[in-house]
Amino acid sequence: MGKNILMIKASARIKNATSRKLADFFEKSRKQFSPTDHFIHRDVAQYPIPHISEQWIESAFTPKSDRTKAQRKILNLSDVLIAELKRADLLVLATPMYNWSIPSALKAYIDHILRMNETLKINPSTPENPYKGLLKNKKAILILVRGGKGYNKGDFYEHMDFQTEYLKTVLNIMGIKDCEIIQVEGVDINLIEAKKAVEEANKEIKSLVQKF
Repeated sequence: MGKNILMIKASARIKNATSRKLADFFEKSRKQFSPTDHFIHRDVAQYPIPHISEQWIESAFTPKSDRTKAQRKILNLSDVLIAELKRADLLVLATPMYNWSIPSALKAYIDHILRMNETLKINPSTPENPYKGLLKNKKAILILVRGGKGYNKGDFYEHMDFQTEYLKTVLNIMGIKDCEIIQVEGVDINLIEAKKAVEEANKEIKSLVQKF
């Protein structure tokens, strides 16, 4: 029986996006390994998710049984995105680093899926660790691409990496703790080094394809 795999792409670049190419390579390789898998595609750059509003917040924090028809309509897209996530056995998220963090299009998506009583709950009795993720038995692969270099653990720009730990934290809070990370750096600096980095990433992907 195949897996349900949710593929999320976030790069504003369409033709020459390294993160997109790596995600496509994962999908192609996975289909060869497991032809019965079902892929769900969500491209938050080509098909942007609107930012949440005051009305959205009010609707989300209104008890489900008390929501008006208008509030249910406001949350409709969020419900669809969360249903996609709940259906998935594996989440593959491919994104570049923009200004030391993630694209705003991806942040808008996260604001819709990080939702109380849908993907997380809060336990006030444990203020040091109040979040309880509601997503179970899911795994994730983060494909993280950076134009510059030096953001990996121990490197000189490690303190400026607001991409990796943020995404890991979001997934962990929702209950996705099994997370593999593929990092590609320097794609905008040196074409030869960038090619080598992509080749190494493809090797990692080939290995991960058979792991999940």
